[in-house]
Amino acid sequence: MVVASGVRIGWEDLPGPVRHEIEEIIGGGRVVTAQSQAGGFSPGTADRVRTVSGARAFVKAVTPALNEDSAVLARQELRITAALPAHAPAPRMLGGFDDGEWVVLVLEDVAGAHPRTPWVESEIAAAATALRDLAATLTPAPVEGLSTAADRLAPSFARWDDLAAGPPDDLDPWAVRRLGVLRAAAGRGNVAISTGTTLVHTDLRADNILVRPDGRLVFVDWPWGCVGPAWLDSVLLAINVIVHGGDPGPLLAGIDPDVVVGVIAGAAAYFHHSCRQPPPPGLPTVRAFQRFQGDALLPWLRDALGD
Repeated sequence: MVVASGVRIGWEDLPGPVRHEIEEIIGGGRVVTAQSQAGGFSPGTADRVRTVSGARAFVKAVTPALNEDSAVLARQELRITAALPAHAPAPRMLGGFDDGEWVVLVLEDVAGAHPRTPWVESEIAAAATALRDLAATLTPAPVEGLSTAADRLAPSFARWDDLAAGPPDDLDPWAVRRLGVLRAAAGRGNVAISTGTTLVHTDLRADNILVRPDGRLVFVDWPWGCVGPAWLDSVLLAINVIVHGGDPGPLLAGIDPDVVVGVIAGAAAYFHHSCRQPPPPGLPTVRAFQRFQGDALLPWLRDALGD
C-alpha cells in the first residue's frame, strides 16, 4: 500500500520571527513540544504544538521557496477555514498570517485519530452521516468568490482523452479496450458536477478526517474548497474507501449510480494521467500515490461498466 504522505519540514525549520508570531497567536509562552503529523503532500509544517503553559494548537506553515503551489493552496485554506461557520465540523481557526514569505495557519488542535484503513463499517457509516450534515451546514456556500467544482475538476476528469491519444504501454489492457466507455462515463461525471451551491471539500481521504473520542468526525485541510453539488464529497470519499478497502455503499446511498460511475471514472482518468508526469518540486512521493489510487479504481470500474 502507498500512503498519502510527503516530505515535511518541522517546527524547528521555521525562522525565529515566524515561530514567535505563532506563539503570540497561541498564547501561553514559548512552544516546548512539536510533533510532526504524517499525511498529505505539502512540504510545509503540520505540527501539533504545546506551549510552556500547556496551550495547544495545530500549526501549518509553508513558503513558496519549498513549493509555489503549496503556498497558493495555504492562502486559499487560510481564507476558507476562517470563513467556515462555528458549528461546522472543522477545526476552529485561532489565527494566521501571510507575510509574503510564509503562509501560516494556527488551528485548534483536535483530539482524535484518523479513520482506520482498510475502512471499517462503523466509521464509513459515521462518515456518511457526517457528510450529509456537513453539506446541509455549507449550503449555500458561506465563502464568496470560490471556484466551482466543474472549474476545479472537469479538466482532470477529461484526461481519458489524453490517454486515448497515446495509450501508455503500462495502462491496464481492460482500460485500453474500454477507453471509449471510460471517456463517456467521465463526461457524464463532468455534467453532474456542474450543478450545486454547496461548499465542498473535494479532497477527502482518511488522512483529512479526524474521529474524536466521542465518535464525532472533523473534516480538516480545506485548500481545495469550491462550490458544487451536495453529494460530491460523499462520492469522493467513497473513492478513498474503494482504494483502501471497505464497502462504500453507505456513502453512495441515494446518489444516481450513473453519476457515481462518472465521477469515479473521471477520478481514475486524473490519477492515471497525473502519475505519469514528472513529480512537482518538493513533492517526490505524490506520483506513486496517484498511481496506487488509479490502479485500485480500475477493478471497481470494470465491475460497474463490465467487460
